[in-house]
Amino acid sequence: MTWQLRRATVDDLDAIMAIERAVFTTDAWSPEIMRAELADRHGYYLVAFPPENSMLIEAYAGLRAPMREPQADIQTIAVVATARGRGLGRVLMHQLISEARDRGATEVFLEVRADNPGAQALYRDLGFEQIAERPKYYQPDGVDALIMRLAIVAPKVGLA
Repeated sequence: MTWQLRRATVDDLDAIMAIERAVFTTDAWSPEIMRAELADRHGYYLVAFPPENSMLIEAYAGLRAPMREPQADIQTIAVVATARGRGLGRVLMHQLISEARDRGATEVFLEVRADNPGAQALYRDLGFEQIAERPKYYQPDGVDALIMRLAIVAPKVGLA
């Protein structure tokens, strides 16, 4: 399956919140927080949909990366259950990392639940390394957060 990506807007809030509540059942963000994220000038949010149906949003991901700042943060990423296992999360992560680089970041950080080995494996495969842990970060479940970091290497241009 293929998807198209586009920049998310506040008009996507209802679709994003439906995914947010389905994926993050106990610790979903509120619509007010998500609306603020989508409208923030330092944010960069994407939605993914099948090319034949732009209204069917199947994933979203968000980055906070102020221009010309060395650090960026992956805020969130969520893929509906029926679209998982097909590389969509990886595509979204690549886009966020690319945007962070374009904005001048040299490091990208994220938090991931300690009980989410699938996401941890994806992040490690993308080059993230665990640098710390936040005990009982995810509430109300009391699940630890693993803090991960990716050093963004500047692209090398060489002569062939």
